[in-house]
Amino acid sequence: MSEKNLESILHESRSFPPNAEFTSKARLKAADLEALTREAAADHEAYWARLAREEIDWHTPFTQTLDESNAPNYRWFTDGTLNVSHNCLDVHLEARGDKTAIIFEAENGDSRTLSYRELTAAVCRLANGLRAQGIQSGDRVVLYMPMTPEAVIAMQACARIGAIHSVVFGGFSAKSLRDRIVDAGAKMVITADGGHRGGQIIALKEATDTALSQECETIEHVVVLRCTGRDINMVEGRDLWWSDVIDGQADQCEPEFVNAEHPLFLLYTSGSTGMPKGIQHSSGGYLLNTKLTSKWVFDLNDDDVFWCTADVGWVTGHSYVAYGPLAAGATIVIYEGAPTYPDGGRFWKICQQYGVTIFYTAPTAIRALMRFGDEVPLSYDLSKLRLLGTVGEPINPEAWMWYHRVIGKERCPIVDTWWQTETGAIMMSPIPGVTATKPGSCTRPIPGIAAAIVDEEGERVEAPNQGGYLVIEKPWPSMLRTIWGDNDRYIETYWEKFNNRYYVAGDSAVCDEEGYYRIMGRIDDVLNVSGHRLGTMEVESALVAHELVVEAAVVGQPHEIKGEAIFAYVVPRGARPVGEDAVAMAKVLRDWVGEELGAIAKPDDIRFADNLPKTRSGKIMRRLLRTIAKGEEITQDTSTLENEAILDQLRGEK
Repeated sequence: MSEKNLESILHESRSFPPNAEFTSKARLKAADLEALTREAAADHEAYWARLAREEIDWHTPFTQTLDESNAPNYRWFTDGTLNVSHNCLDVHLEARGDKTAIIFEAENGDSRTLSYRELTAAVCRLANGLRAQGIQSGDRVVLYMPMTPEAVIAMQACARIGAIHSVVFGGFSAKSLRDRIVDAGAKMVITADGGHRGGQIIALKEATDTALSQECETIEHVVVLRCTGRDINMVEGRDLWWSDVIDGQADQCEPEFVNAEHPLFLLYTSGSTGMPKGIQHSSGGYLLNTKLTSKWVFDLNDDDVFWCTADVGWVTGHSYVAYGPLAAGATIVIYEGAPTYPDGGRFWKICQQYGVTIFYTAPTAIRALMRFGDEVPLSYDLSKLRLLGTVGEPINPEAWMWYHRVIGKERCPIVDTWWQTETGAIMMSPIPGVTATKPGSCTRPIPGIAAAIVDEEGERVEAPNQGGYLVIEKPWPSMLRTIWGDNDRYIETYWEKFNNRYYVAGDSAVCDEEGYYRIMGRIDDVLNVSGHRLGTMEVESALVAHELVVEAAVVGQPHEIKGEAIFAYVVPRGARPVGEDAVAMAKVLRDWVGEELGAIAKPDDIRFADNLPKTRSGKIMRRLLRTIAKGEEITQDTSTLENEAILDQLRGEK
């Protein structure tokens, strides 16, 4: 990011007040929001302490709210004990035990439901089974599963016995799985014989076997869920069928009550260096923010049917599938499959069939579904929808307006949410019964979140529509606690930029005259592809690992559907390929990256060059590469380049 403030060139003047009928029935009114905001501003700690006591069923009540003694490793509710699974399940059994907790639909149309009582029993049976296999509090369990109710059951079962789960997205490769297993020191993997996606079977067990063949000495058992019925290899003494693990186990399991700071999960997210970061989240603080935001942002009522389309391999699936809505006692929808399979009406058919009232998805999905035209969603009855949401990356105004007009029929509030894996829960969002919305804006921070925009010196940017670093000025309960096994990297990545004064989100943002925020994009070299954060260094490392490649640099390129596409510049060994040879080599390298990192990381475009634009000190000038990828004219100073002539080649002119 430039050392000077960025000036926003997008001025969005359209504003949409909350629907009057929605507002009349909303959980939070304007007066409630104002009161919460004033309370948080008056006494930050007391505000969070009150909410924690009201929202969480504590086994041992806490007496200390915020421990700043080892800042920026902040700790919340440090002497309290609780169990997250107990707070998501057991607390509901008396009042809503027979209420539907999960509605599940498979890609082939099969469906089933689980009540809160049935879900609790399933979690307890697996928790007892895990204990029988030697899993104890503090052990790490890696989940590499399809998007079925059993994924949530496995997460909740780990939480119930104090085990720390680390979910790996089922689209990641064996190598990516292996790296996460090794870094976490996992004792067990829970996977499946396969998953379904776009009419294809994802070979999860085979990928697991490949990963475990590469120095994963800490793994003792692999638990395999039967989903597809395929014949797979089962390693005697190591591999166990899920059905055998739970066979004969009791449907009650005493929760392991843990300290509020006990790690609930690790979730690996890409960074600007080669190794993914194991983001560590706590139990008490994480639960509090996910429950509150589920209730406030989505206006959850007891009769709602809530569908967050995210996979549990991502933080959105943790916070707004597996934990937040269940802690709030909601009915959730889970779908295993592609959003456009067998056609572009699949999401809308599910909304119609199950009477979905709250729909939360990514701008990537919205843009993809827009391409099928208005007539597809208009052919379904979406009248039960009352609230729409977006998550994953900033939504462009055109897609926002389509969502508002075609899906929401101009009556459903849209909650455009900004948050991160690291923040644990939603940080900025409209409050649907109160906040007027603007296309492309996540509006304002929720009460208790102290956001600001600062310049290179860390000073507040007060002028409207002037960009800068988005920072959080005060700690909040669901914030990441550290990077697993690397606290120095945690401090360096999120705090050192401004001498530990602020949490640095890594995004640039602007704030308009009304105090509405708009996220402008990443400051660092992290790509946001279809809502998935991928480190450029990981893709570059994979490319350079191929024998045909000497050097590589990866940047993001704007993409109508994905948000960002991956654009790779490659310096090959030997002569630079042209024509058919370049096409063939590009395919080889794309397939290679897919094997190394997963299909999501395959470069969309590969351009071959004799060299990369570097300064005389050897630093690659990535800003120039981004400019070329966007097809824009180079206006930056190129006088420090070692070889200016290389720019013509990179532009495809030579």
